[in-house]
Amino acid sequence: MMGGTKWVSNINLTTVLFAGPFFLIWSIQNTVAWAYHSTQALPFTTIILLLLMWIFVGYPLTIFGGILGKNGRIEYNFPCRTKNIAREIPSGPWYRSSWAHCAVGGFLPFSAISVEMYYIFSTLWGREQYTLYGILGVVFIILLSVTACVSVALTYFQLAAEDYRWWWRSIFSAGSTGGFVLMYCVFYYLKRSNMSGGLQTIEFVGWSLLTCYVFFLTLGTVSFMASLTFVKYIYRNIKMD
Repeated sequence: MMGGTKWVSNINLTTVLFAGPFFLIWSIQNTVAWAYHSTQALPFTTIILLLLMWIFVGYPLTIFGGILGKNGRIEYNFPCRTKNIAREIPSGPWYRSSWAHCAVGGFLPFSAISVEMYYIFSTLWGREQYTLYGILGVVFIILLSVTACVSVALTYFQLAAEDYRWWWRSIFSAGSTGGFVLMYCVFYYLKRSNMSGGLQTIEFVGWSLLTCYVFFLTLGTVSFMASLTFVKYIYRNIKMD
């Protein structure tokens, strides 16, 4: 897909990458709410209306934007010459493995937001009120900065170990922050909340999974863009004969 030849598949993937899991989890939550005769359950006609809006508005606009992006794209120039034959990747120690990078790349960004997550969860699932929106904005900027810096550092260590396959690892290393957020969600539900019953559990689990997925997509994108910028910069300055 990075070659630019499967742009139709990329557009279709973009339309369902978030909307698909969101609709699936929301459908389960709404079905359970129906079973409990809850007032928060949307009627069937409203669901059909929302689905038609996505089919006739959201999906066509995504296709239109993808076509504009394809026609207005700039030709990608490699920062240096590459070989036609892929180089053999040497085996490395365990701390240079993908799992170790995901552990480090996920824990450090999570540590930057762990304190604020308690107050946010207490506001969303408890009875407290959150008023520190300025601090929340600062923490968000710190989160993005830490993610970018950690991604660049891990990519550098990977390239120094003669492993050039940095692109997917850069996404999953920072995207693994969503896994740490999920573990915090489990801890909060078991130790901090007073929720019980099937409806409350389904609501909490569903929105927690979506939150973790959003963390994965957002931080994975930031990590990839930071690593891509770093790789282009260092290889652009390499002196080759």
